[in-house]
Amino acid sequence: MSKQSTASSNDIQRFAPLKNDRLLKALRCEPVDVTPVWMMRQAGRYLPEYKQTRAEAGDFLSLCKDTARATEVTLQPLRRFDLDAAILFSDILTIPDAMGLGLYFEAGEGPKFKQTVREQSDLDRLPVLDVNDSLDYVMRAVSSIRRELNGQVPLFGFSGSPWTLATYMVEGGSSKDYRFTKQMLYAQPEFLHQLLDKVATAVTDYLDAQIKAGAQVVQIFDSWGGALGHHQFIEFSHAYNKRIVAELKLRHPTVPVVLFTKGGGLWLDVQADSQADALGLDWTMSLRKARQVLSEAQCNLTKKHKKLQPSKAIQGNLDPATLYANPESIKQAVKMMLDEAYANGDKTGYIANLGHGITQWVNPDHAKVFVDAVHAYNI
Repeated sequence: MSKQSTASSNDIQRFAPLKNDRLLKALRCEPVDVTPVWMMRQAGRYLPEYKQTRAEAGDFLSLCKDTARATEVTLQPLRRFDLDAAILFSDILTIPDAMGLGLYFEAGEGPKFKQTVREQSDLDRLPVLDVNDSLDYVMRAVSSIRRELNGQVPLFGFSGSPWTLATYMVEGGSSKDYRFTKQMLYAQPEFLHQLLDKVATAVTDYLDAQIKAGAQVVQIFDSWGGALGHHQFIEFSHAYNKRIVAELKLRHPTVPVVLFTKGGGLWLDVQADSQADALGLDWTMSLRKARQVLSEAQCNLTKKHKKLQPSKAIQGNLDPATLYANPESIKQAVKMMLDEAYANGDKTGYIANLGHGITQWVNPDHAKVFVDAVHAYNI
């Protein structure tokens, strides 16, 4: 018999009420007192306390699977910075690891898998995951973090997108050219669709379980979506992200979903045709332009579907390298970003963030300058 998720609906009812809901308000495009802000990878190697906790755990995966330590590193940045959200400490590759591909980390080379999925026999060996069994350590961490937050800020759960996870599963690790995955895409598209379908089902169940365990927002990281051509992005990435969001909205209508595609600014109009509450942006696209594109897309979708389409919030998009600058330059960059975010006069529907994860070489004091400058901005 499989293990049950750590948190039942009764457990969630016992969680402390939320004290800071400005991020949830922004996701609903409601007025906020100040701009909400958080950082992707905000729990990580730029913090000395994180390095100490990771050393105590022994290695990265052991840290992820240790409920107490995963809770601790999730909370560490909230002790330093006035953040408006916490994000579960985990990794986007937990699903392929649970499918038996053997995730490991090489120093200086990033994540790798002992097995790849390139043949039908490889695909046939992939199990249908019971996420509350094979990934129960993630749900335990979600519930533990939610309890320890005590209503301070909302908690993000997350997953990698099917396309992004598939690239790791096919390539066996990170890739610069996606040789095997793109060869499969063009030479064996039916096979790739079979893999994406299986992964999309697992991602849906995984995020569903995180929500049941206590996550109040979830984000899909389509980290490698920007590596695709236009039509290929629609067919092999967006279609599966759209499907996952739609299913999550059926199961949890009030839980916001954020969709972040690195390099995906070109496809904001495409991504607008999903039920995601917000779209994340990297640093390559102006927030002013993003607002314009989404406004036009909303009008077009309203005409197409004969009903008013809900507004979408946007999230992002400061270049993480900005945090290498001196404090005054960081403040100026934040002002420029927020000026663009609110340039069209709309004072709602925006969450400040970096355009990708904070890097390990950033001075934590500079991260604080970023967060405080966002809150100091007069909307």
